[in-house]
Parts: sequence; C-alpha cells; structure tokens
Amino acid sequence: MKHVIALDVGGTGMKAALVGADGTLLYEARRATGRERGPDAVVESILAFAAELRAHGEEQFGESAAAAGVAVPGIVDAENGIAVYASNLGWRDVPMRDKLGKRLGGVPVALGHDVRTGGLAEGRIGAGKGADRFLFVPLGTGIAGAIGIAGTIEAGAHGYAGEIGHVVVRPDGPDCGCGQRGCLETLASASAVSRAWAAASGDPKADAADCAKAVESGDPAAVRVWRNAVDALAAGLVTALTLLDPRMLIIGGGLAEAGETLFVPLRAAVEERVTFQKLPHIVPAALGDTAGCLGAGLLAWDLLSTEVSA
Repeated sequence: MKHVIALDVGGTGMKAALVGADGTLLYEARRATGRERGPDAVVESILAFAAELRAHGEEQFGESAAAAGVAVPGIVDAENGIAVYASNLGWRDVPMRDKLGKRLGGVPVALGHDVRTGGLAEGRIGAGKGADRFLFVPLGTGIAGAIGIAGTIEAGAHGYAGEIGHVVVRPDGPDCGCGQRGCLETLASASAVSRAWAAASGDPKADAADCAKAVESGDPAAVRVWRNAVDALAAGLVTALTLLDPRMLIIGGGLAEAGETLFVPLRAAVEERVTFQKLPHIVPAALGDTAGCLGAGLLAWDLLSTEVSA
C-alpha cells in the first residue's frame, strides 16, 4: 500500500504517522523529543524515529514510504530544507531535508514550519475546508499564524509570514523575547494567561485552563484576567484582518480548548473593533494536536504530485 511518513516535531514530543493517499492515518506513534540531551541528540532522535516508521511501513504494507514530510518549530527555510533556528530545541542551520533523505534511502522529503503545516491541514481537511482565504492562529506557549490562500500557505519572502504573535498591541506592555514590548503573545497566549492567573490567584501552579474554569464560575479576578487577554487578542486579530481580509479566522491551541468561554467574548470584541472591515467567521480549529502531523503528510503527498506533474 502506497504511503508517506509524516512527522511533527514539538518542543517536548514528536507525533508521527504513516499516511495513505486518501489522508487516512494508517499508523500513529509518539516519542519524546529529548531536548534535555542537546540539539544533536534531538536531530538523531528525529532521524531514528523516521527510520522506525519506514521499517514499520515495509513490514506492514510491503513497501517503503514513497516520501516524507516533517514539520519543525522555529525559523524554517522550507525551500532549501533547512531548520534554521529553534530556541526551544537549541539547533541552528540543520540541513534536515538532506539528513532525513539519506536516512530514509533517498526518498523525497518536504520540510515545513509547524504552524504553517498545521494551517495547511486545517485549511484543506479541517475547519477551513472550502475557505479560499483564512488565517489559522494557534494560542499556545506563544502565538503564530498561518495565512491560507487558495489551498496553500503563504510563507512570505523570507519564511517569516504570519508571525502575528509579534504584532505590538500594547506598546507599554510586557517585554517580549523578540526585543519589543507588548507583543500579542505576551498578553494573549496560553502561557501569558497562565502567568497572569497564577499572579492574580496567588497559586503559582494555576494555569490558563484553571483561569477558564474560574471564569465559568464567575470569579471576578479571573474575569478580569480573561478579559484583558481577549481584548489584546481581538486587537491583534483586527490588525490581521485589516491587512489580509480573510474569510475565516481559525483559532486553535490550548486556549481554544476553553470553547465558548473564549469564542463568545472574542467574537464580540472583534465585532466591536471592526469599522469598514468585513467580519470573518471566527471558528475553533478542528484537528487538535494532530494538525501538524496531518499537514506533514499533505506536504509529502504534494511533493509526489509535483514530481508526477513535472
């Protein structure tokens, strides 16, 4: 059975699958990234995991994977197959495509940015299916975005498109690791809400999920923390829709798991801010934490279809 290898590399764990031509997940597996052992060990873990998947495919389906797709965090040069930099994994300028290609016996390999790859999956087979223009924004440890245009994801001239987390929404806000102050991700990411709620509640272990539960129970301090995050998020999203005019905003990541506790006030806050702009549909992501892996599979199949058409 013809299949491809799909790998989604995160800061702490890796998700992988063998994916059939119709997008079916034929086999799924997870591994720890092992970043505490250093960047070289992480790269070796990725290569070894991919080789395991290839062997499993040969054993179960009678043939090797026809291609592989891998999604990685940080700065990615997808065109040249280089994982340029990832602060949470510590690597710099890793020729990931070449390394994986050699380990997998020369099969074609596609490399993608984790959020853009997840956005590709949400756009083609998830919440954005059928939408010609969308913006996918996962609210996790940080905030990034994937700009969907007619079935593809816009990477930008240098691979930096969609970095909505570093739009400044509060110029007098908290310092950001990028060197600016008041970036969206310092105020509206899941980690930002966790920090704010831990301080407000006096519980250093409290997180964003705890804050959402406290909002639902009517805790006024939680409502204040939540409202501040939603207001900042709405400001960032309105900037994005002013520039991009998407038909749909797809919100994912850990914060979106709060469901209507997030979406009801967020839709209202965005609507309050728009003037001439067309209000997009604001919807939750559909694929959860499998989006990156499914997107990596799509990248691999796209490679094969490109080769056939060429």
